[in-house]
Amino acid sequence: MIYSLKGEFVSKGRDFITVSMGGITFKVITHRRVLERPIKLGEEVEFFTYLHHKEDALDLYGFSNEEELRFFELLISVSGVGPKSALGILSVGEISQIEAAIKENRPDLLTKVSGIGHKTAERIIVELKTKVQSEGAAQTVARIESDSDAVEALIGLGYKREQAKEVLRKVPKEVRSLEEKVREALKILGRRS
Repeated sequence: MIYSLKGEFVSKGRDFITVSMGGITFKVITHRRVLERPIKLGEEVEFFTYLHHKEDALDLYGFSNEEELRFFELLISVSGVGPKSALGILSVGEISQIEAAIKENRPDLLTKVSGIGHKTAERIIVELKTKVQSEGAAQTVARIESDSDAVEALIGLGYKREQAKEVLRKVPKEVRSLEEKVREALKILGRRS
């Protein structure tokens, strides 16, 4: 098992990063939030990894930290959740947000992931509810819903979904109401122009 990998960043693909180490270049499949980070060519990167064996391939999945790796392994332990679906779940938000959705029995928040239907989301909740820890789960779920509404409002104003999600991550956590979030997001977007 390859537990971690540290080397030079070579390139990015749609769902992977290539890392060169000791004359070997590894293709590391990862989630959207890792792929969105700016990385310079030749910069040292480190991933905690999971080697997935299929009949016709060995795929190496990479994560920013051990917590993401642990949570990925929990997700794929659920019947019907494969590595690609688990990566999709990790792309949706922070682990604390996903754990809160599980603790608060909110399959609707998990079905936003492509390939995760209502039955699979319910299975994830049933199988993982006792295995995840989430302090303040109700408040976290309320924040997720507020962020989701703010994303939709920004899309309605003509911004792309990914752009809206990115800018909302920069809005201070203490900003709670939908109107204030949208106002702050627009200020941040205005500074970029």
